[in-house]
Amino acid sequence: MIRNFTITLIMFLSTIGPAAVIAVVGYAAVKAVARNPSASPRILLSMITAFLFAEAIAILALLIVYNLFK
Repeated sequence: MIRNFTITLIMFLSTIGPAAVIAVVGYAAVKAVARNPSASPRILLSMITAFLFAEAIAILALLIVYNLFK
């Protein structure tokens, strides 16, 4: 019982960080495009790169948690 709760809590904590990063980056990208629409291709590239890094961190964290509690 407590083991399942621990696994669930760790998985939640390891995914909430990247989710917050994605939210902040998305918000900043929308604000940046609204201020300077001509720079949208560069902003889009930076946004996608940040999303990829955040998702990679989330996937690595979930894989580590899975392997620890297998």
